[in-house]
Amino acid sequence: MADRKLFTLVSVLIGISIVLSYTLSTYTTLLFGVNEFHFAIRQAGFGIVSIFVAWGLAQLDPDKWLKPIGMTLFIGSTILMIAMPFLPEFLVSAVGGAKRWIKVFGFSLAPVEFFKIGFIYFLAWSFSRKLGHHSKIGLGEEFQRFAPYAFVFIGAMFIIAFVQNDLGQVVVLGLTLLFMLMFAGSSFRFFLTITTASLLFFIFFIYTAEHRILRIKSWWAVAQNTVLELFPVAVAERLRVPTEVEPYQIGHSLNAIHNGGMFGVGLANGTFKLGFLSEVHTDFVLAGLAEEFGFVGVAFVVFLFMWMLQRIFKVANRSTDASIYLFSLGVGLLFSFAFLVNAYGISGITPIKGISVPFLSYGGSAILGASFGIGMVLMASKKVKMD
Repeated sequence: MADRKLFTLVSVLIGISIVLSYTLSTYTTLLFGVNEFHFAIRQAGFGIVSIFVAWGLAQLDPDKWLKPIGMTLFIGSTILMIAMPFLPEFLVSAVGGAKRWIKVFGFSLAPVEFFKIGFIYFLAWSFSRKLGHHSKIGLGEEFQRFAPYAFVFIGAMFIIAFVQNDLGQVVVLGLTLLFMLMFAGSSFRFFLTITTASLLFFIFFIYTAEHRILRIKSWWAVAQNTVLELFPVAVAERLRVPTEVEPYQIGHSLNAIHNGGMFGVGLANGTFKLGFLSEVHTDFVLAGLAEEFGFVGVAFVVFLFMWMLQRIFKVANRSTDASIYLFSLGVGLLFSFAFLVNAYGISGITPIKGISVPFLSYGGSAILGASFGIGMVLMASKKVKMD
């Protein structure tokens, strides 16, 4: 039997996202001239479909269906992402010149959300066959074993970061890949080498786009007052940037969190969603949650999210199948890093990356893609003794 606790936790988080899509989208509905329930209805539709998808996948036999579904997600979404720049305008939606969504029956779906799950399955399946204990091999041989995956990841990184202009997804996928490598049996020295190389690539991607440089400067304008206190005055002054580049988004996000206090201002009573934070029901959903439900509300959601991750990691920990172990671990890591990157961004600890919170942020593609990941983990849990 599939893990019912995991399924229930995901369903509860989706239910919370529907409520937040209604209460936090007040200004956005007025801005776009749509019905006040517009975003809530769309989120409810995708949420219900996602719940059925997760439960439907959970009923399948993992020995027969896990690999076909995982590979279909990986190969199919990869082909779509490669083809998107060449598709006509009536088939794709573009933001800032980057084509990220494909129009399907009046809705827009982002292939990258399904690619992430497929990519993790591909890594899990391949790592379980080719990687393993590293005690008797050198660093050069480890690089040879990793080379095919590096080629695939760099190709995906080029499509997502340059073609779709979405560096945040690359960061989350890169972190997931690094930790999956470590748990798959790579040595610590190899892990450290790849991590260093990844940081250099990350810096390269930042310097290849002016808007990313401005985003780093904007983040530093907020963080500098705290960080520069640790440096001598002469050094601090050299590192300081003009305060006029301070981002209003992070500032209003922090104010919203502060305004919520311990118990929040109450459902639908938040004020920073009224034009101060743009589309707060998407990337800034945690800030909106903090203002209306306070620290208690955020703590409750974090508890549910952590409990969900614990169930996912338990499936991984108790599995005797290497591919299921690595896949479940990868899905848990993917959700963990997405949550942390978003939470750190809205609180000013790191630059904002435009990453949504799994199962909480508004967005049909994100919630549907994540449900495929959960559904496949539920399918795999049937081979594991859970309590």
